[in-house]
Amino acid sequence: MEIFSLLCYSLFYLSIFFIIRLLFQSRRFKNLPPGPPSLPIIGNLHHLKRPLHRTFKELTKKYGDVISLWFGSRLVVVVSSLSEFQQCFTKNDVVLANRPKFISGKYIFYNYTTLGSASYGEHWRNLRRITSLDVLSNHRINNFSGIRKDETQRLIKKLAEDSSSNFAEVELSFRFYDMTFNNIMRMISGKRYYGEDCDMSDLQEASQFRDMVTELLQLSGANNKTDFLPLLRFLDFENLEKKVKNIGEKTDAFLSGLLQEQRNKKERTNTMIDHLLSMQESQPEYYTDQIIKGLVLAMLLAGTDTTALTLEWSMSNLLNHPEVLKKVRDELDTHVGQDRLVDESDLPNLTYIKNVIYETLRLYGPAPLLIPHSTSDDCIIGGYKIPRDTIVLINAWGIQRDPESWSEATTFKPERFNKKGELEKLIAFGMGRRACPGEALALRAISMTLALLVQCFDWKRTSDDKIDMAERDGFALKKLVPLRATCKTRLIVNKVFKESISVEPSSSRVL
Repeated sequence: MEIFSLLCYSLFYLSIFFIIRLLFQSRRFKNLPPGPPSLPIIGNLHHLKRPLHRTFKELTKKYGDVISLWFGSRLVVVVSSLSEFQQCFTKNDVVLANRPKFISGKYIFYNYTTLGSASYGEHWRNLRRITSLDVLSNHRINNFSGIRKDETQRLIKKLAEDSSSNFAEVELSFRFYDMTFNNIMRMISGKRYYGEDCDMSDLQEASQFRDMVTELLQLSGANNKTDFLPLLRFLDFENLEKKVKNIGEKTDAFLSGLLQEQRNKKERTNTMIDHLLSMQESQPEYYTDQIIKGLVLAMLLAGTDTTALTLEWSMSNLLNHPEVLKKVRDELDTHVGQDRLVDESDLPNLTYIKNVIYETLRLYGPAPLLIPHSTSDDCIIGGYKIPRDTIVLINAWGIQRDPESWSEATTFKPERFNKKGELEKLIAFGMGRRACPGEALALRAISMTLALLVQCFDWKRTSDDKIDMAERDGFALKKLVPLRATCKTRLIVNKVFKESISVEPSSSRVL
């Protein structure tokens, strides 16, 4: 009984403390952006209906393009205007180059030391330099072109096995993920995890890691009340801290295993880990195991789900707009023809297919809310004074659908990017110092895969109904209903792959 009373008194005094603190903060801050009224302790957390990007869009209609909210005791500013976004990452780029210190950064991202979680400073600049020179330089990307070609052709061959005579129904969502995961893992470690030629233990390892990534993304970004209510963290609400620690330990074990496996090899190969381990021998102070594991983790998180999702949304758009699909095919037939497969060297000539991808990224970018920023000093956004240590969220989903910036803002219209200046308004990869460094690799992989899918197959929806374009709630913008379609091989498949495809009897098979 005494313990219960002590706990009640403790909770009471903690509540009083946070109420006083919140009232003090609201009086201390002057000229903040407008926003809905907040409650003691929880602030505006009760306003946050999911998905957050749609909630922020609705709040913007009432309070303007720059709004302020209280996530518990933390001030959060949401930017939903293209012009203000551009101001943020030009005029205020250095001030906004920090990241908030969420609980996931401590336990999963090596105590805020990875490229995506580290605060702006010398350590982050070193990571960015390593990424630019040793991981994602044009030279390194070009060196891995053979891997991308092999993985996309494996996908084509697999789809072609059952669709050579008649249209076959296929599920594309998991195939895109398997392909992109293999792509990235072969670049990183030289290993394939998905496919008939893969070891079962590798498949189990990949499945476990995929589950970890799913959990990790659910706990990333501004999604956890525990990050904003210290009392909940003190009480370990919903065992969140325990969950995050567990994911961090599992992730580290997976990454440590990759490093050890590469160290045990007799010879170095052309993989990202081998290259970084070679650099570690000459510059051990920079290329520590923790740095290498953090870089690998960043590649896996940024290069698998996002690429697979963009492919899935792109194909969904093409299936819903047959006239756009025809234009993509006509462009391929004109610049490549039907005697050979499209190659990465053809991509600069395929402007329309790039416009399709840009338009998909505009309407269905993989991160509807860009990775949160944190102010390192006071600054001005939209004419309002934003205090130091404010979390700044960019509602990319809202900005990319804003009729003030885009004509026919919610219409899928790839031709818009033929107009000069339109591409500069696309913000799917961010802007400024913290922009995504993997943009070139992602666009190349997505363009190549999409081009091959259109060149090698005729595509139809599974019914007369349009593809459902609803999204699931989460850090990444996933389709609510995984994509299924029907495809039939074109003549080029038989010309190019006639010796390597084992054709099964045609039927209404589902792949």
